[in-house]
Amino acid sequence: MRILVVNPNTTASMTATIADSATRVANAGTEILAVTSSMGPVSIEGYYDEVFAVPGLLIEIAKGEKAGADAAIIACFDDTGLDAARALANIPVVGICEAALATTAFIAQRFTIVTTMERSRLPLEHLVHRYGMAGRCKVRAADIPVLSLEDPNSNARDRLRKEISAALSEDRAEAIVLGCAGMADLTAELRREFGVPVIDGVAAAVKQAEALVTLGLSTAKRGAYASPVRKPYKGLLEDFEPGKLAAK
Repeated sequence: MRILVVNPNTTASMTATIADSATRVANAGTEILAVTSSMGPVSIEGYYDEVFAVPGLLIEIAKGEKAGADAAIIACFDDTGLDAARALANIPVVGICEAALATTAFIAQRFTIVTTMERSRLPLEHLVHRYGMAGRCKVRAADIPVLSLEDPNSNARDRLRKEISAALSEDRAEAIVLGCAGMADLTAELRREFGVPVIDGVAAAVKQAEALVTLGLSTAKRGAYASPVRKPYKGLLEDFEPGKLAAK
């Protein structure tokens, strides 16, 4: 089984963190193909960044499917471009936010997502509502830039820990969901420190993707995720015209 894991931002060091998390939980017969988007923002922090990350993401999804991937994972907790990718691809596409929430729901009644920037909190609250978890899940922001997680001289990890402590005491959270793919390497450490389940969306998505492939399931191609209607696209987006991207 080959699972494509796409980092939809353009920071290769973050892709390495994501790839390590995915590889550690993958079955022995699963090959993880981790790639970095070739165009777009270096990090995704809010609606504006998200829009401009989608074209590069779709390019990598199309390339990965053509190269033989059995499933794809979008490794951004905003589930960036997830609906568009599902419409484009004929293989299952899993978002790490949806996978993390679904997984956590099996083991906890009340849980909290701890994400990076305050501007990301409301988009994640919208996803929590969309995925039917609004009555069980709260969202907190540690107000740390995504890339600061890779800077040993920043106080990002201390601020993350402070917000987790607040979630446990104030939200009465029974489990913590890490709301950024760049936090994937902290999971085991935080579980030991806080003594509660800590869920990384990348790892959860790998297991969901493996399950879908094993069950022989893929995205429904009628209704919402039907293949895009063929029509001309103009200007800079000409290469994204339905049918062209998948053929490249």
